[in-house]
Amino acid sequence: MLNRLLLIVVFVPLAIVLVALAVANRELVALTLDPFHPGNPALTLELPLFVFLFLALVVGVLIGGAATWFKQGRFRKLARQREQEVRSLRDAAVRAAPPRAALPRPAA
Repeated sequence: MLNRLLLIVVFVPLAIVLVALAVANRELVALTLDPFHPGNPALTLELPLFVFLFLALVVGVLIGGAATWFKQGRFRKLARQREQEVRSLRDAAVRAAPPRAALPRPAA
């Protein structure tokens, strides 16, 4: 139910906006990677503007995700250490506990 609501409320309007952006910006633009010789065809890309916009969006999301992942690395390491400590303490508690006597079954 939540997935369907998320699809309808977020992704459908987002798709409509992206399609409108692509239709409105379909004219070819040149991206030159050589600032000293802008006419160099080997280092010039001519694509519709929306392609460059979407590529910039994807690159931004990837860089932001990578930065967040690296920033949270210490918390993942701490969680792994604490989980290992919990396992070792649980194993020690199981070894130290006396064996349980079988409990009588309740009469039905």
